[in-house]
Amino acid sequence: MNIDWNRRTCARRGHVTYAPDDPRLRVRLHADTALGDVWRCLRCGDFVLGEPHGSGPAAEAPLVPRGKVLRDLFILRFLAIERVLRGVFIVLVAAAVWKFSNSQDAVRRLFDEYLDVFRPVFRHFHYDLDHSPVVGSVQKAFGYQHSTLLLVAGLLLAYAIVEIVEAVGLWYAKRWAEYLTVVATAAFLPLEIYELTEHVSALKIATLVLNILAVLYIALAKRLFGLRGGRRAFDEERRSESLLEVKEAAAKVAL
Repeated sequence: MNIDWNRRTCARRGHVTYAPDDPRLRVRLHADTALGDVWRCLRCGDFVLGEPHGSGPAAEAPLVPRGKVLRDLFILRFLAIERVLRGVFIVLVAAAVWKFSNSQDAVRRLFDEYLDVFRPVFRHFHYDLDHSPVVGSVQKAFGYQHSTLLLVAGLLLAYAIVEIVEAVGLWYAKRWAEYLTVVATAAFLPLEIYELTEHVSALKIATLVLNILAVLYIALAKRLFGLRGGRRAFDEERRSESLLEVKEAAAKVAL
């Protein structure tokens, strides 16, 4: 499916027009019609009726994301939404661990009471709750010290903050956020792989695949760590997507 990212974005946000002082560029972006002046949108290239949104030297024209840049921005924002949802979930887990650490004995008694109630029911279906991995993990957690649980809650909260900071930075396509996402995500990949060796699940596999793809995509597409020419090549690519740059190059060729 071939998506026209330029027109898709203009349909949602509106067009962006600009009147450059250079007459060679001005004539390529402007036209007279029976309805009045029209100006070419710097994003989708369509002519738009009415006054331009800005004017001045071509160098001061807004750098409007187009084409591949818009596609990359869409993917970054998808990753940002995934990060913020994960961050909120981890905050809730951290809050649950903290609350559990302050009422450990009461939760243990409640758990044991429910276990006694459900043990005969599960035994009827030939399932031994006393040897269940889930029940064993919960019971093991009851043995943790209060200070240990507080440390776990603090670490979870710190991880959640990192995820939410990543999400905000990725949403606004900040380069520091791209570096942070690649480094932080790659650092947890060995742990995710180890967890798969302990217990395989569709969710764990999907999460691992998504994180690997995110690391590779951001590092390569955004030319991080000097890859594919680094920051200089990335900035040149963005400028080459600008419609004003294209028209300026065409005007020089015409001369």
